[in-house]
Amino acid sequence: MFLGTFVPRLDDKGRLILPARFREEAARIDETERLVITKGQERCLAVWPASAFAEAADRIRRAPSVGPLASPRAVRDYLRVLYAGASEQSFDKQGRITLPPALREYAGLTAQVAVVGADTHFELWDAEAWDRYLSDREPAFADLDQDDLFRGVTDLP
Repeated sequence: MFLGTFVPRLDDKGRLILPARFREEAARIDETERLVITKGQERCLAVWPASAFAEAADRIRRAPSVGPLASPRAVRDYLRVLYAGASEQSFDKQGRITLPPALREYAGLTAQVAVVGADTHFELWDAEAWDRYLSDREPAFADLDQDDLFRGVTDLP
């Protein structure tokens, strides 16, 4: 499980040193230590251990395509953007990953990067964009009723 938020600096060559616990968790999930980096929602990057990305992609392929937001075309469009922008990377000897220029541009990554745990994967945000996102969303989070939001789910934190 990827937890927490860290704010490392992107170097001039587009490389990022990931937090040690994220590197360890990625290696535990995928012993090849390969990561898949792709476009995420709200202009962030989603980073998955390669085997976890393959499992998530398989679940998406098997998901029913019903309802106005899950039409067959919407699923095709989503998968095209997801896969077309994806890049497979491995850690270098210093524990860095290289973020391809097109993905850095998509997420607006230039210097400070917020590395944000998101359970089965983690996200990379421009640090200022992450701060704005949190300031916009945290007030609503504080007012959420978990029982209404996750009806039928037990053992919530």
